[in-house]
Amino acid sequence: MLRFAPSPTGDMHIGNLRVAIFNYIVAKQRNERFLIRIEDTDIERNIEGKDREILEILQIFDLKYDDVVYQSQNFSFHQNFAKKLLEEHKAFACFCTPEELEAEREKAKKEKRAYRYSGKCEEITLQEAEKRGKPFVVRIKKPKSPITFTDIVKGELSFDPNEVDSFVILRADGRPTYNFACAIDDMLYDISLIIRGEDHVSNTPKQIHIRQQLGYDKEIQYAHLPIILNAQGKKMSKRESASSVKWLLHEGFLPQAIANYLILLGNKTPKEIFTLDEAIQWFDLSSISKAPAKFDLDKLRFINRAHLERLSPQELAKRLGIHESLGELAKLYLEEASTLKELKAKLDAIFGQRDFGEFEEEAKILKEQILSMELPEDFESFKKELMQRSGLKGKRFFKPLRLLLTGAPHGPEISQLYPLLKDHIKGIVQ
Repeated sequence: MLRFAPSPTGDMHIGNLRVAIFNYIVAKQRNERFLIRIEDTDIERNIEGKDREILEILQIFDLKYDDVVYQSQNFSFHQNFAKKLLEEHKAFACFCTPEELEAEREKAKKEKRAYRYSGKCEEITLQEAEKRGKPFVVRIKKPKSPITFTDIVKGELSFDPNEVDSFVILRADGRPTYNFACAIDDMLYDISLIIRGEDHVSNTPKQIHIRQQLGYDKEIQYAHLPIILNAQGKKMSKRESASSVKWLLHEGFLPQAIANYLILLGNKTPKEIFTLDEAIQWFDLSSISKAPAKFDLDKLRFINRAHLERLSPQELAKRLGIHESLGELAKLYLEEASTLKELKAKLDAIFGQRDFGEFEEEAKILKEQILSMELPEDFESFKKELMQRSGLKGKRFFKPLRLLLTGAPHGPEISQLYPLLKDHIKGIVQ
């Protein structure tokens, strides 16, 4: 089984969506189940409704999952496994106060060395801890030898015992820490491969260590994806608009185009424009670059336009929320628009208020003549008759005519627009 494990603490980041897409693709390739695990153990940071929002976004992107579970529902399992480690002396009760730990950190900082837990409470047994009658955290004893694993993207990685350290697995209030809950749940749900961002690389040896201490001997594969950089070459922050999946959708980027771009990002693919179903046929995790990939909004616009062009006029009209008869007109405007939002603005201008500027008088003449005409089928006949009726020509004819018909000073050729607008022209100029 593969899993996507988001936290309901904010808007979905494009990096999270990429992780979800890759897990979905590989689950399909391996014919394994795809699980959504909402990691809601950080109670203070959870935001009401974000779990539902995550699931809605997955549905928008057609990432069909087999089940949804909440990590908090497994608290009893986490606590029982922590107790097992305590009883087997593989973990210990720690009574160090926050002040003591902070003093140790400050000392390490002054000595210019990485902070590691002192081991002060390492010999305290469960029985002795219970006799004290005071709250305590549970720490797992650090490994005795290096933790090594092969990452599908990054290759072989090794971590010394000191890098893993004697870290906390259970808080004083009985809640598990991230790494402990994650390691236990991956065991419980028989996860075979974990695909996630490279910011989790340092968590992996800790999670492997937990499972080893519990006697879990099934190998879990790992693939850590490089971070996504912004245009300046820095890690893409959640504060940047383009990093938010919600923002991209609101701006009119199609789900299939966003997915296309995220699969393409830092990857070797047989073609540039493709669907999710097509990607399942050839996607290979090992082809992902080890280097961070730079997010290029202009590239996404190019891919989005390509996917918009693939839509039928009827489907495009449906996406835009306009009458089906205007689908062909919308397709014409794809020459100068790359998102649904931009397309909608072009079409809204056609049916909206006009500003004729210096061509106010000419527009009035053209309007009167158009309303009194029987509109010909072809543009050339329309143009010829309207010129004769109005007495206008050149710039004084074409500029106000374009503004009258489209509400914009520039755009596709009027000759191309005319047959698509013909049935609406009198209503437009009215």
